[in-house]
Amino acid sequence: MIEIKVRTASRVEARSITGEVAQAVKNKEGSAVSLFVPHTTCGLLINEDADPAVIGDILDALNRLVPRSHSYKHAEGNADAHIKSSLIGHSLLVPFSDGSLVLGTWQGIFLMEFDGPRERKVQISVLK
Repeated sequence: MIEIKVRTASRVEARSITGEVAQAVKNKEGSAVSLFVPHTTCGLLINEDADPAVIGDILDALNRLVPRSHSYKHAEGNADAHIKSSLIGHSLLVPFSDGSLVLGTWQGIFLMEFDGPRERKVQISVLK
């Protein structure tokens, strides 16, 4: 297993990690790459990485669906982060061929931070 660390800069952000993941698995052999974050307040997402407005719209929609200011029962003050990460998910499976990720033309891999800023771990496995 390979592990990369990702430092986020704000409470809520979408950080493209496509380059870091591609570099971590470069020239490895396998048919798929498994990504997992061992955290309960961030997630992983594949979406458009060409127009930053797309990911901004996704973050805006999540904030409307799950507002921070709601009166949640969870006492830590980050219940919205737990809910958003549950909606996004904690793992991805990406096709892999000839030592490279197989993503669509506009696709990128994002670490979705909902309770930062923090240092996050992304665990990566190349599957045979």
